[in-house]
Amino acid sequence: MNSVLIPRVRFACKLTFAILGALVLGFYLQLETPRWSAMTAAIVTSGPALAAGGEPFAGAIRHRGFLRVIGTFIGCIAALVIVIATARAPVVMLLLCCIWAGVCTWWSSLVRIENSYALGLAGYTALIIVVTSASSPLQTPQFAVERCSEIVIGICCAIVADLLFSPRSIKKDIDRAVSQLMLDQFALMRICVNSGTKEDIDKSWNNLVKSTTALNGMRGSLMMESSRWQRCNRRLKALHSTSLSMITQACETYLILQNSPDRISPELKALFAEPAENVADVHRRLKQLRQIITGMHSDNVLMTVSAWTGAGTRALLLMKGIQTNSSISATENGVLDGEVVVRPVSAERHHALVNGLRTFTATAIGCLMWLWTGWTSASGCVIIIAVVTSLAMRTPNPKGMAMDFIIGMLLAIPVGSMMFMLIMPATQQSLFLLCLMLGIFTFFIGIEVTKRRLGMLGLLAGTINILVLSNPMVFNVTSFLDNAMGQAIGTVIAMAVLLIVRDKSREKTGRTLLNRFMSSAVSALTTKAYRRRENHLPALYHQLNQLLVMFPNDIDKYRLALMLIIAHQRMKLAEVPVNDELSAFHKKIRNTADHVVSASGEGKRTYYYQRLLKELGEYQEKLVEYDAPLKVTEPVRRLTDMLQRYQHAFLA
Repeated sequence: MNSVLIPRVRFACKLTFAILGALVLGFYLQLETPRWSAMTAAIVTSGPALAAGGEPFAGAIRHRGFLRVIGTFIGCIAALVIVIATARAPVVMLLLCCIWAGVCTWWSSLVRIENSYALGLAGYTALIIVVTSASSPLQTPQFAVERCSEIVIGICCAIVADLLFSPRSIKKDIDRAVSQLMLDQFALMRICVNSGTKEDIDKSWNNLVKSTTALNGMRGSLMMESSRWQRCNRRLKALHSTSLSMITQACETYLILQNSPDRISPELKALFAEPAENVADVHRRLKQLRQIITGMHSDNVLMTVSAWTGAGTRALLLMKGIQTNSSISATENGVLDGEVVVRPVSAERHHALVNGLRTFTATAIGCLMWLWTGWTSASGCVIIIAVVTSLAMRTPNPKGMAMDFIIGMLLAIPVGSMMFMLIMPATQQSLFLLCLMLGIFTFFIGIEVTKRRLGMLGLLAGTINILVLSNPMVFNVTSFLDNAMGQAIGTVIAMAVLLIVRDKSREKTGRTLLNRFMSSAVSALTTKAYRRRENHLPALYHQLNQLLVMFPNDIDKYRLALMLIIAHQRMKLAEVPVNDELSAFHKKIRNTADHVVSASGEGKRTYYYQRLLKELGEYQEKLVEYDAPLKVTEPVRRLTDMLQRYQHAFLA
């Protein structure tokens, strides 16, 4: 129990120190709205904790703070440009702000998720500044400078709090995960060699893909922690690719042995008879595998088993370097520089457009309501709408995030009312008593945030926002209730837009992902050396993970995608005869496959798909004509048959 309680209490102290430090510093520097610095410290500190479900690792808060600074400066510049260009046309000015927020949300849906926070923030920061300075446009530069100052102060306080309260290092978790990864790799290969059930293999490779992806995510957290982990970062990056290669080779071994059980020798199979107890046992089995493979003729050794053994040996070498963080040897350097990793291209373009449309629609509705009614707190309502829609869209569950804000903002009304009407007047303008009251509140909220309690993040942000902290305090109850209702109504409008503007891109994105798997398998046919050095496995497994998230119960899609990844790996290793005519044919096939992926209509997609099947048939004839070995013609034939058999999945 103490192992769980201590990190939660430590994080609560960290959150309390960050918020109170930002607030006191804001008062000391006589900022216009010191609550913004306190809110910045709250969001920057509590956001990673809510995502992690506990105390965030060292570096996560610093990284989020750095992104917030970038997003704030971009948003401030955009706001100044919009105001300068359209100061005499307020409606056009608000319209441009809504368009800017929508564009930023669209863009944030296409970039890497860990960097999308900056773009989302840039979108609603511009709207905050324009809305705040709408009554006095000449003061917009002053508002922008104050906004940047408040953000920087809040972030500095969050970073200082993170450093003071013993940040949690991820290195020990990485060391444990790497050791477990090697045991899981051997367990998967053992099931495949011994022809286990499809259910066991599906469960084993699914868990292994998830753990490999999680380990790669830890690599980013490790680099946020300190620059001294540069060598570990390089090794983890290489281990990620090596692990994916081992998964692919193990699954291909299973498929081969299903059709030809005698392809693996009894000596090799005997080494997979018993499970490995620890990493030392895996090391011993791999050594025995290398000895047996070396003593056998290459034609008698299953290529996938030989490749898996080599990859496992490289993985053990990398694992030792990761755990010791020692200098990189010449052997390791050859492993690290062996291939060029290709980054994945987003397949969620339609989803990104829907996200941008949702943000634009929600903020436009808020602005129209403000212009039509003249409600004094409608500006706060517009700001909350922009914040919710910009931040919620990039999360895996936007509606869940919006619901968190709704519950939090509704809870903030009674909690904030009690603090504003009863507790704060009793402090008698004492900064110490004010900090004591906010500190107790923040401490308990910090503990609940680490438990992922629904509504706690929204309650923290909403309460700080409606408590218009100033020196001296002015207790205007009517204005307070107006602001509280404004932010609650804003979250409801944001949720309503999410429900009305539905995202129907799921099936389209799934089909695009499958077509990209197909295209990658076909494009692996090449005689160019530089193309063979390209490593597409991380990108392919990233897309496979997207498929797992989007279709959690569709096992047929997983198996088809995995077979295409296996086909890609086999095509990449195939020794295609070097020939100008074949090279020209490779280019022709790749272009047709690209047309299948990019085709907008079903008619065009069907036309190019049938053309691709025809070209693959002609390509097989060319391979026979040029006396290509069976190791080349057989994978091409299997790929063509697969594309012919499952063409409804690529076209539907």
